[in-house]
Amino acid sequence: MSSTAKNQAVLNRREVVARILRDRGEALAITSLGNPTFDVAAAGDGPQNFYLWGAMGGAVMVGLGLARAQPKKRVIVFVGDGEMMMGLGSLATAAVDRTENLTVVVIDNEHYAETGMQPAHAGRGVNITEVAKATGFPQALTVRTAAELEEAVDRILNGQGPVLATIKVTTDPAPTALPPRDGPFLRSRFRTALLGLSLIHI
Repeated sequence: MSSTAKNQAVLNRREVVARILRDRGEALAITSLGNPTFDVAAAGDGPQNFYLWGAMGGAVMVGLGLARAQPKKRVIVFVGDGEMMMGLGSLATAAVDRTENLTVVVIDNEHYAETGMQPAHAGRGVNITEVAKATGFPQALTVRTAAELEEAVDRILNGQGPVLATIKVTTDPAPTALPPRDGPFLRSRFRTALLGLSLIHI
């Protein structure tokens, strides 16, 4: 892709995330700041979601730690392409760790939506899927159409990981869907969902 290529995506980010989470079962969701958090919340807020809010660049590492701590549960990290570019080292760490229950979903609109829609690296020639492959991800794919998304959902939810899926989406704005943002509340809710109340208070 040339650096002047325009985003020709057709997928809507809210519909993409809702489709992935529709069949999530007991999968855990970690979200980066901004739109990925709003997308997951719009699909349905609940104790299986942990929103990082302002921790830009750290979502994959949080997801990796959680996946190692909860090996029987699928952990899906939802990040934007701008966030992913801030944390490329985390891809290498996840790849060499070979955590099989980890999936990274990059919601890629090729722009920094939070700061004014400036063109991001992905819109200027950087292919995040190929970066993931180069670090050693055993499964890395790019999704551009609804048909490709349907084919990818099972790999996202059940594939032997780590799995990375870059999903190209439009820049169309979506209504803000604000989940809880109180840190202690989110932490306690998430820990209770994972460990139960009896273990939280030991």
